[in-house]
Formats: sequence, structure tokens, C-alpha cells
Amino acid sequence: MAGDQLSLAGLVVSFGAPGRGIAGWNVSGVAHEVDGLPSLPAPQPTPEASAHPNGAIGLDHVVVLTPDFDRTAAGLDAAGMPLRRVLERPDGARMGFRRLGPAILELVESPGAPDGPARFWGLVVIVSDLETLATRLGEHLGPLKPAVQPGRRIATLRDSAGLQEAVAFMDGRAQDR
Repeated sequence: MAGDQLSLAGLVVSFGAPGRGIAGWNVSGVAHEVDGLPSLPAPQPTPEASAHPNGAIGLDHVVVLTPDFDRTAAGLDAAGMPLRRVLERPDGARMGFRRLGPAILELVESPGAPDGPARFWGLVVIVSDLETLATRLGEHLGPLKPAVQPGRRIATLRDSAGLQEAVAFMDGRAQDR
């Protein structure tokens, strides 16, 4: 990590923004809030980090929760981020996906949630060695299990790690290992 930023395969994660949790994002060409998701100034480039202690090498996706899927999807469309695929979950809620450069935006409908804006919910970080990370984090990381993506595994950081936002770690694509 260089300063208060982490470079992950073409994405820059900045730390220390005012607020709690995931305070906002900067998407090329979007300089305004999208349905409650604040846009932050673009980070200044910093030197690439040589290695992250957790073996982080990329960001697979960022998860956004919304009580009103159609409203948030329309806001993303208007901002130049149309959803490319929408899936319906068994409970009837929808999930929408949009590629943002090397990462995915996963929009998740949260039925029954109070009306309000969309909000950032969590991140899925790609790591170079999920077993090594599991050993390093011990009881703070849940069990390794198959991910939705074929041939990949995922593990969720537990509340005991002390983060407010949901964070999961995933191994790389099978062809990258």
C-alpha cells in the first residue's frame, strides 16, 4: 500500500475519506451522485504497491444494495453504467451486474428495506492465495467455499475483524492461477 491508497489491477482504493464505511467512488465520466452513491474526486496517482499483506491483487466486485431496483438501475443507466445482466433470486429480488473496467458492480435489490437511497454494502477482493490468507486471518475469516463463478472459491470476513462493511476474499480465475 502506498500512502492511503491501494492499487489493485487498474483500480485505486483510497482510504481515509470522511464518513463511515465505503464513503464513495470515482467512476470515469461520472461526476455526480447516483441514487445516493456519492462521487468522490479522482485519486492522485501513487506508485504501485509491491505487495499487500493479504495478497490482494484485484477487486472482483463492489456490491450496492437498493430498496428500489428500478430507480437505482435507471440512475446507473443515466450515468452511463447500464446493467448488462439481471438475475432474479429465488426470493423474487433482483440482482443486476455492470462491468466497471476490471471490476463488476453488483446491484442487489433489498425488498422490505425502508425506502431510501442506494448504499455501498461491500467489496470482494481477489487474493493471490486464499489458503494463506485463511491461515493469516484465522478465526476472522469464514470457511472457504465455492463461489458462484465456476472454479473459484470465496470466504467472508467475519464481524470479529472489526470492519463495518462486508468484505469477502476470492481466489483468482482458474486460468490465472
